[in-house]
Amino acid sequence: MAERAIVTLADPDALARHVADWLTGLANAATGRFCIALSGGSTPKRLFEILAEPANAARFPWSRTHLFWGDERFVPYDHPDSNYRMARLALLDHVPVPPDNVHPMPVSGDPAAAARDYQAVLQAYYGAESLDMTRPLFDLVLLGLGENGHTASLFPGTASLAESLAWVAPVTENVPQPRLTLTYPAIACSKFVAFLVAGAGKARVLRLVLDGDRSQPAARITSAGEMMWFTDEAAVT
Repeated sequence: MAERAIVTLADPDALARHVADWLTGLANAATGRFCIALSGGSTPKRLFEILAEPANAARFPWSRTHLFWGDERFVPYDHPDSNYRMARLALLDHVPVPPDNVHPMPVSGDPAAAARDYQAVLQAYYGAESLDMTRPLFDLVLLGLGENGHTASLFPGTASLAESLAWVAPVTENVPQPRLTLTYPAIACSKFVAFLVAGAGKARVLRLVLDGDRSQPAARITSAGEMMWFTDEAAVT
């Protein structure tokens, strides 16, 4: 099991600023390409905004950073619900990341075919068709935590929870819009997995997940490297 560390900050802004500094340190310490799987949600949005601040953006190695997504709603990129749109407005429009280094999930056609297409993109980046836990796909996977225990788009009662081979899965049941999500194996093939959890509304589910309640999809997340939990005080009271 991956090592686990829990860091608690005063509030969501302090959490986001701490993670921005931590993430910048990871990126600058890495040699060669640095690969992140981004998350949606309000806490990652604040993180992205902080990374985009001129002083912070200037010290981040954008030229060798590759950005993927942990999940996405099957909506156009300019739709208000799009995780890509959120990241573009909060971060990508403000930093010099090369366009070829930005890899959004496909959101048109058939969700199952789109999942296969995105897996092919990941495989091309990784240079192999199967995962090797001794050679991480991602340097960092950013994740949130839903009040129903979901993370990425790994929702309770969905087929994606049982996926053990595919790197990307469609999610079409029990959700208002079809989605794509990274699977447990793809997330696990990482140097770091970092959960960002803020707010009193997450306190109950956070306790369940940290206690290892496997009925909560987030509790089944593992990493070949380290698991980080960044929380605010409200989420741990």
